[in-house]
Amino acid sequence: MSRPAQSKDPYTYSSRSRLYFSVVLLLTRNRLSLLHYAAMKTFLLRSLCSVVVLATLAAAQDVIPLYQGTPPGSSPDSYPEKAYFSKLWNTDVVSNVTKPSLMVFKPSPELRNGTALVICPGGGFMALSISSEGTDVAKYMVARGVTAFVLKYRLAHTGEDATQEFAAAIGEHGKFQQIVGSVIPLALADGRAAVTYVRQHASEWGVSPDRVGIIGFSAGGAVAGDVAFHYAPEGRPAFVAPIYAGGESFKDATVPADAPPMFIAAATDDQLGLVPVSIGLYEKWTAAHKSAELHLYAKGGHGFGARPHNIPTDHWIDRFADWMELEGWLKK
Repeated sequence: MSRPAQSKDPYTYSSRSRLYFSVVLLLTRNRLSLLHYAAMKTFLLRSLCSVVVLATLAAAQDVIPLYQGTPPGSSPDSYPEKAYFSKLWNTDVVSNVTKPSLMVFKPSPELRNGTALVICPGGGFMALSISSEGTDVAKYMVARGVTAFVLKYRLAHTGEDATQEFAAAIGEHGKFQQIVGSVIPLALADGRAAVTYVRQHASEWGVSPDRVGIIGFSAGGAVAGDVAFHYAPEGRPAFVAPIYAGGESFKDATVPADAPPMFIAAATDDQLGLVPVSIGLYEKWTAAHKSAELHLYAKGGHGFGARPHNIPTDHWIDRFADWMELEGWLKK
């Protein structure tokens, strides 16, 4: 496979400057009255949130298209990808992904240990919780010598606020499936393609092809879990970590003969009732005599990610690092 051209994140210093001076000019020209204050305050807050989200995404050294041209299974038509701060989820999100990509986070040469991790944020296949389940995890792993790739996989088409639409749909199984049913196979395919891509280009990042793992959260956990079951030889993950994963398809799936080791974490009080998926994965792996580690926390709910909550779930990522150390993935 030939490598698609890399593109730097479009949010540059000059664009930040233009936004700043545009706001200053607007304030100067209009000599705001008290009547205009509320509207301008809202505008400024929205602009600031957009700046924060874009700056977070810009922390990646490279953004690599996962496919050349139209992704397999998609139509040539596309709509603009959107990055914004969700008040409902209280985190940065990305929606309307039609062209999957990998955001690359590279450790320093002194720290680099040859291991890579594909990270799949969750969001019900309608959005991506890009910070707490994506870039924050990437930065944590980079500090431990791991080259991280945050995957933006294909999502259902949504409007102004994908998180609000998700909240309205998730309570009605039929409605939710109608929205995401057709995109789920595409998202799962993106997970498999991402691991394969990183393995095929591993030498470009100083990574070993046999040390490429995948982690995913919620819907992203379904993507990671699918990779654990359905990989081609050139796309076998070295290890898999479904975190409070969704995915009913795992029930009837067969554990591969050369299945990779698996790390699983979830909270018993998961509001979406997904704990049985985590337990089922653990039981399948151990029944097949494959290596697995399961962490079930009493509290944490769904979507705790890498954000601090001042409860034991804050340390799941440390336990994941301990497990990686035990399995040899953090050693040079």
